[in-house]
Amino acid sequence: MNRSRNHGKIDRMNQTGKIDIKSYMEARRALVDQALERYLPAENTYPENLSQAMRYSVMSGGKRFRPILCIASFEACAGEGDAVVPIACAIELVHTYSLIHDDLPCMDDDDLRRGRPTSHKVFGEAVAVLAGDALLSFAVELVMREGPRLVPPERIVRIVGDLFKAAGPEGMVAGQVVDMASEGKAADAETVGFIHRHKTGALIASAARCGAIAAGAIESVIERLSTYGARVGLAFQIVDDVLDVEGKFGGLKAASGLDQKKQKMTYPVVFGLEESKAVAARLVREAKDAIAPLGQAGLPLQLLADLVVNRSS
Repeated sequence: MNRSRNHGKIDRMNQTGKIDIKSYMEARRALVDQALERYLPAENTYPENLSQAMRYSVMSGGKRFRPILCIASFEACAGEGDAVVPIACAIELVHTYSLIHDDLPCMDDDDLRRGRPTSHKVFGEAVAVLAGDALLSFAVELVMREGPRLVPPERIVRIVGDLFKAAGPEGMVAGQVVDMASEGKAADAETVGFIHRHKTGALIASAARCGAIAAGAIESVIERLSTYGARVGLAFQIVDDVLDVEGKFGGLKAASGLDQKKQKMTYPVVFGLEESKAVAARLVREAKDAIAPLGQAGLPLQLLADLVVNRSS
């Protein structure tokens, strides 16, 4: 397999037995950003407004949590080299497509994303829709074009099926539809759980599974990573709900209150803030328990799970 000089340095950092999770994430985020910069069409690629809109949203400074999770899963299952990078990038492209569409006037009608005007505010609604469509299509192309050179074809087929099931009517799309349909309605636990597991949790769980599949992990390990990803994904969205109210998980800081203004169905609305925090913490414990048999190899995943409930954005 291809092993880049940069990725080799990252791998050796893991052998010390101690991991600075901030440095770990920064190194992998840089790897993903460099690859996305290479893969995406140049801004002057015709039609320029489409190429620029695609790059505008993808390269807007996201945390890259999902691709980092995919890479960490790959490494935890003894994957080596850069084989997982196109897959991790495809996951970020799918995530970005969902954000562009989520921000549209016909959906959440948001003016800002990551501190910048949303895609439809900059490029117009039609181009924003098409940029999202293009990113989703490009994610498939990227995995199918780059993946088979680095990962056995049967794994690539499974990864494509897993990722786009998570993105489609059994995953993110279903969650978004129910989320919109539930605005202003009486909140209930079953519905908010469905929204969060599908709209946010499905792609995060897929990221964890895809990394394991790319590494050639056995089925029992893939199942453990799937359980881990599902728990982390649900916890991630619950913490987002809490941050919208408090601004900081466990404290008071710059709450946006957008969910309340839009009468969104959220965990704090159903369970209250303290119970929501308790549920998120329990889910993270369950996620870590699921991958405990991975031992030291799973330490980055353990630390990433902890970060989910110890973040302020």
